[in-house]
Amino acid sequence: MRPPNPEYLRLIARYDEPVRKLALAARKLILEEAPQASELIYEVYTIAAHFTFTGKAGDAFVFTTTHTNWVNLGFNYGSLLPDPQKRLQGEGKWIRHVRISKPGDLEAPGVRELVGSAIAVAERGDGKKKAAGASVVRTKASASRSRRT
Repeated sequence: MRPPNPEYLRLIARYDEPVRKLALAARKLILEEAPQASELIYEVYTIAAHFTFTGKAGDAFVFTTTHTNWVNLGFNYGSLLPDPQKRLQGEGKWIRHVRISKPGDLEAPGVRELVGSAIAVAERGDGKKKAAGASVVRTKASASRSRRT
C-alpha cells in the first residue's frame, strides 16, 4: 500500500493522536479494497480525503472527513448501498456516512462490505477514464477565515 501523502500527514497533525490514527486506519481500509484509487485531499473546515477511480472529485465513491473526536467514512452514493447491518447514517438523497469513533468501529460487521459495495457502484460500466492511484492535495481557504468583500 502506498504511504500517506506528506501534506495529508501535515494537515491531520492538528488533531489528537487517536483521531489521526482513526483517519489513517480508514484510509488504509479504503486502499486495501481499492489500491488503484486516486486520493484527493481537501482542507476546508475539516480535512477530507476523497477516493476516486477517475481523478475527479465528482466521481468519488468514498471519502473520509476528520473531526475533533471522530472520523466519518462517507459514501457519495450511500443511499444505493445495501446496508443490512444498518451502519449508514444520513437522510440526504445520496450521501451517507459511518461515524468512526474508535478503532473497532472500522472492523464492525458490514463496514468493509460498504466500501466494497461503493467500489462496485463506482466500477459499473460507465465508460469513465481510469486514473492511476495518486494523491492530490487541494487546500481551500478555511471557512473560519474572514472573506474579502
